[in-house]
Amino acid sequence: MSSSGRAHGHDDDHADNDTLAADAGIAPPVSPLRPGEPPLAILVDYDGTIALTDVSDTVMAEHVPAIWESEAAAYDAGLMGSRRLMEIEMALVDAPGEALLATAAAQPHDPGFVPLVRRAQAAGVVVEVVSDGFGFFIGPALEALGVGELPVITARTTFQGRSASIAFPNGHPTCLVCGTCKRNRVLAHQAAGRAVVFVGDGESDRYAAGYSDVVWAKRALVRICLEAGWDFRRWTEFAEIDAWLDETLTAWRADPATLPGHVARPFFCGPEVWGDGLIDPPPGAWPPGP
Repeated sequence: MSSSGRAHGHDDDHADNDTLAADAGIAPPVSPLRPGEPPLAILVDYDGTIALTDVSDTVMAEHVPAIWESEAAAYDAGLMGSRRLMEIEMALVDAPGEALLATAAAQPHDPGFVPLVRRAQAAGVVVEVVSDGFGFFIGPALEALGVGELPVITARTTFQGRSASIAFPNGHPTCLVCGTCKRNRVLAHQAAGRAVVFVGDGESDRYAAGYSDVVWAKRALVRICLEAGWDFRRWTEFAEIDAWLDETLTAWRADPATLPGHVARPFFCGPEVWGDGLIDPPPGAWPPGP
C-alpha cells in the first residue's frame, strides 16, 4: 500500500495539492497493440517493489497512531478489503501532508528499475505502475527517478491542513474490496492482445498475480502464489528481470512463438464470483479453489 502528498493552508498551497494529486486520476485507456510490437505488458507494484521498503507502512508507522495495526493484519490475512483499510488509515492522519511526503521521499528504490523500463520502452513493451495504495507519493518518486512519464494506476489522496482523504478512481465499479482494481488492469492489457508480466512483493498483489501470464514474486507474494498453486519466478532485484527481458526479446526477434502467451484463467475474485457490493472478501475466499 502507499501514500504521499502536500498539506496546504492557503490558496496557493491548495493549487499545489491539486497538482500533486492529479497523477492519480482515472487510468488512461490501454493502448492498442501495434504491428511489430512485442505482445507484452509489464505491470509493476510500487511499495516494496520499485521502492525497497513498504512506503505506505513506513509513512503510517511514523505519522499515524498504531491503532490501525489490527486492521492491517486482517487485510494481510485476506479477510479485509484494502479500500476499507485505507479509508480507516487516512481518517487517522493528524499531520501535515508535507511530513508524510518527506518520509516517503526518503525511501530507497531498486536501481535496476529504470534500466528495465528503458529496455522495455526501446522495444515497444508497455510498462505501467499499478498500486493498491495511497498513491500520492508515487508520481513524485517516479519523477525523481527520471521515469515520470510512466502511467500510474492507483488511488487519489489529498490533504487539507492536518487531515487526509482518499478516493478510488481506479477501483472496480461494483466490487468494493480493493482500492485499485489491479485485476481489471491485467485483464485490459490481455484483451488488447498482450501477455502480462506482473512484478510484485505482497498481499496487494494477489488479485493481479492470479490472472497474469508471468509472475515475478518476492516476500509475501511468494507465499501467496504457493498457497494458490500459481506458477511464479522468484526475484530479489530488477536486474534479474531486466536480464530475463533481454533474453526474452532476443528470442522473440528470432522466433515470435517463443514469447510467453496468454492463457485465460477462471475468476476467483470480484463480482463474477462474489456478487456486487462487497467491501471485504467473503469467508473462505482465500486461498482460491481449483
